[in-house]
Amino acid sequence: MNLVYAALLSLIALLFFLAAVTRVGAWWIERSYPAQGEFATVNDTRMHYIFDRGNGQTDLPPVVFLHGASGNLNDPREAFLGQLGGRADLLFLDRPGHGWSGRGPKSNETPDGQAATVAALMEELGIEKAVIVGHSFGGAIAATFALNHPGKTIGTLFLAPVSHPWPGGVDWYYDLTPVPVIGRIFSETLALPFGLMRVRPGTECVFTPNRPAENYVERTGVALVLRPWHFRANATDVSRLLDYVTKTAPLYSRIKTPAVVITGNKDAIVLPRVHSLGLERDLPNAELVWIENLGHKPDYVATDLAVAAIEKLAGAPRDLQAMGKALETEIAGDRFGPVERCLE
Repeated sequence: MNLVYAALLSLIALLFFLAAVTRVGAWWIERSYPAQGEFATVNDTRMHYIFDRGNGQTDLPPVVFLHGASGNLNDPREAFLGQLGGRADLLFLDRPGHGWSGRGPKSNETPDGQAATVAALMEELGIEKAVIVGHSFGGAIAATFALNHPGKTIGTLFLAPVSHPWPGGVDWYYDLTPVPVIGRIFSETLALPFGLMRVRPGTECVFTPNRPAENYVERTGVALVLRPWHFRANATDVSRLLDYVTKTAPLYSRIKTPAVVITGNKDAIVLPRVHSLGLERDLPNAELVWIENLGHKPDYVATDLAVAAIEKLAGAPRDLQAMGKALETEIAGDRFGPVERCLE
């Protein structure tokens, strides 16, 4: 019996130690990647955003960027500000519960709630209509935004999106983390120290077979997701997504605004034949640009093409298919990171 008590005390001591490591780690991460933007409370949610205004010299309508799972506003901002800065009013935001935004009401646990919060933020900032850009998980929110807020949608750009029900589920830690007590203990003890060891290999899988953008981890502050409250919000989003898109995808035919879908056949994170082909099939006014040997990050690997898609959604003539073929030639030799390993 003494051995049982000793083992139990050892386990409790280990958990307290890991909790302390997590708190120190979260403090260090927040010091390394502080909030850079402004805050506004809309839909009972304290939203963190950066609004890069064009100062009257714009040639494009406003653009709103929705980052993917495990991300924050730095991800799309690092990808697009260089090419679009000054050309449009650009709204980069931390989705509810991500980056430096608060989680807000329970409605923000699903894409329609987050879309409503984004719409409220647009109203707060005086953005009447915009091109909505959604990457990965942000694609599900972008589709919902076009469905529920057509008056605010000029067009939608989907980048390696999630949008439809897929076979299988999600990684185990997404399902574990929202579980009461056990999930809380996991997020407060193990998620951060073990997550730090997975940040760079995980980034390689996100980009594979393309080489990751230089200093991507440092520039985008990926580690912010490892803070316990952010980790729980992200896990809740992902664990509930399959049920949500299963109910919502049949409604996509109601979306009348134009859309462009840019996806790669070597995406190791989502299934492009399920999601991107599904959007092409279900959206009445969608153009699919299918890129051979492109992974999950067209926002970085195909930035020129994505910018041209935004221009086309704004009304400019752009031959996206020709640009896509040119990009295929450019990246045909990319062999960074085995897709097969990342799919395991």
